[in-house]
Parts: sequence; structure tokens; C-alpha cells
Amino acid sequence: MSVFVTMRKYLALACLLVLLTGCAGKKEPPESGRTVLRVGTDATYPPFEMINTETGKPQGFDIDLMDAICKVKGWTPEFVVTPFDGIIAGLTNYKYDAVISAMTITPQRSVVVDFSHPYYAAGQTIAVPLTDTTTKSTADLRGKRVGVQLGTTGEMMAKRLGGVEVFSYDNISAAFIDMANGNLDAVLNDYPTTLRYIKVHHDAKTVGKLLSSEFYGIAVRKHDSGLLESINQALDSLKHDGTFNTIQQKWFGDQPELEKLNPAGDSTGD
Repeated sequence: MSVFVTMRKYLALACLLVLLTGCAGKKEPPESGRTVLRVGTDATYPPFEMINTETGKPQGFDIDLMDAICKVKGWTPEFVVTPFDGIIAGLTNYKYDAVISAMTITPQRSVVVDFSHPYYAAGQTIAVPLTDTTTKSTADLRGKRVGVQLGTTGEMMAKRLGGVEVFSYDNISAAFIDMANGNLDAVLNDYPTTLRYIKVHHDAKTVGKLLSSEFYGIAVRKHDSGLLESINQALDSLKHDGTFNTIQQKWFGDQPELEKLNPAGDSTGD
């Protein structure tokens, strides 16, 4: 075998090793050089995220908050609208760099992704038609049809209840519409979004106490510590200078703080 053939084989092997090493795992971009932040969101959950029918772009509390975070850091945000039940998979597969989508921080999700500091308090609540005079708590849901959104803590909680027929929807608005049409007896969902729906449509009411105490966080890929630190620094800055409160007032007005609504059950959500 000639020297040239041997060298060609070594070069080919070296190139193969480089390719395999490159494919073994993508490196996160250095934060000092970041100019764009791609953000996954499920824009079907007002007032946190929804599509503006005039512009076709996402808007809402989460969107304004992420815009403000990016402004602090000098980034340009690019929102990627994706269904909630696949939103974490999209993050781990590098379809975007972070997720903001009214996502509850849970131990199960924290195994897969890392979360920012909590930025919003929430909790599960039961909504029923205005004509319902018998449903007061989860015990009264036995034998009833309950609507939830796919992949949410509301879906997980509903499936833990005994004797409940659970119907999962791609977006929570579809569940409320089905309840209004008589196809569901109740909807189990986060309190802030449920309250927003009731204020707009006036065809449902909440009953009983909050069923859990949950906190939303911004998700990044595991061990993307540079991005996580940058997001947390920006969040702290926005809370300190009053920008966070301004955004909250814009989207929620004088909605009561959830901590004062006396959650009845789960203290962690999941």
C-alpha cells in the first residue's frame, strides 16, 4: 500500500471523527455574542399569549415580558408559535432557544429543562356554566365531563381525579366553547386565563377555592447556564425598575393576587 493511499485513509478517518464529534452535541452560543433570541410559545392562552388578528403576530403578557427582557439584553426576539404539548420537545431539539408560555415550574419538567426565577403566580380552578348550581369542588366532578388543555398541569390534575371523564384539547378556548355548547360540564384550567375568558364571554363562572399554587417560569435547555443567568438578570432588572409591574397592569389590571385566594390543594402543581 502506498504512502499516499495510507495518508488519504488517515485524512478520511480524521474528517469522519470531526463530523461525529460535531454531531454528538450542539454547543450553546456564547451569550456575549448573542443578537437574536428564538422563543417558543403557544399563542392560544390569553392574556399570556395569543395571536393579534390584525398583525398575525403573538401578543400578550408573556410576549411583552420577553420583549422587555430582550431589550434589556440587546437581543432581537423571534417568536416561534408551537402547540403546548410539544413545546418542550421543540426546545430540546433546538427549534428555539427558550420557552415562555405560561409554563408551570414542576419537578417533572425540571428534569428535562432549566427554569428561570418564577415570574407569575397561578393555580388551577374549576369553571362551570352559569346555570350550574351543584358543582362546588372537585368532589362534585365525579361522573362529569371535564375539559382541559393537552400537556398542562390542569390535564394532569384532572386525570388524577377519580370517576371524571377527561377531554383534552389543543387549546383551552376550544374546551370553553365545548362547555358553552353543552358538550362539557366543567373546565379545569389556570385561574388567570379562566378569569380572562369569563370577563370576555360572560357564559361561565369559577367555583370553589383554587386547587393548587403554581408558578410560571421561562424554560431553557438543560445546562444552558449563560442564557439562564442572562434571563434571570433581566427579570430582576425589570422588577426593580417597575417595568414588570407596568406590563402586569396592562394585561391584568387590578386582578387579585393569587396568593390571597387561599389555594385548597396542591402546593407545587405538576
